[in-house]
Amino acid sequence: MRLAKLMASAGVASRRACERMIREGRVTVAGQTVTDPAFGVDLTQAVAVDGVALPAAAPELVVYALNKPPGVVSTAHDPQGRPTVVAMVQCAQRLYPVGRLDADTTGLILLTNDGELAHLLTHPRFGVEKTYRARVAGGPVRERALRALRTGVVLDDGVTEPALVRRIAPDRLEITIHEGRKRQVRRMCERVGHRVIELERVSIGPLALADLPRGVSRRLSDAEVACLRAAAGRPGALRRADAGSGSRRAASRAEP
Repeated sequence: MRLAKLMASAGVASRRACERMIREGRVTVAGQTVTDPAFGVDLTQAVAVDGVALPAAAPELVVYALNKPPGVVSTAHDPQGRPTVVAMVQCAQRLYPVGRLDADTTGLILLTNDGELAHLLTHPRFGVEKTYRARVAGGPVRERALRALRTGVVLDDGVTEPALVRRIAPDRLEITIHEGRKRQVRRMCERVGHRVIELERVSIGPLALADLPRGVSRRLSDAEVACLRAAAGRPGALRRADAGSGSRRAASRAEP
């Protein structure tokens, strides 16, 4: 098994984070530093991260959904002392967030020790949809702006993929994307003349936030986790011409 995959399976971090740790020289195999994430290892070899050995037995893999409040950062630790999403979930396992939400953005975020699942849900190649609801400034959102968001807008890091967009009030939008660039929804809206005032993520793939209270978390069932994994097997699902049908589908997802 590749070293990065073994670490992710052991709940150290997401696969990409594990690859970064390896390249930084923080990982040893049988006492020797390894800097190649693809280095082959087996379960008989002692692997350590920052001098701490991986457990001999893999931990129970768990996934929690949290309705993130504003002002909370999507990290395990914050040098500025701000509250973190990890501190809001009571779990005996060592968890880390699946992707990130800005401190000011609220809504659905997942925390897990399942590095493989985190990789499936965050890597752009798998195209897992994330749906947001935004309240914007700049007056009522016109059809021209909606068409631009649905077609793709030019940002400083390239043209966005087409989004599924539905206007749910004159100043409120529901936007579904699968790319996951930094602050993408905020930048997309600003590009078409509407600064985001409030932003909430309401679903990840088939999992909806529904009525989970703000600041509360819950553990996902095995069936819910299986549905998330299945969602990663449908890359490119946003490339449909009918943006309205996609929004209706996202809105109709039943909370498991």
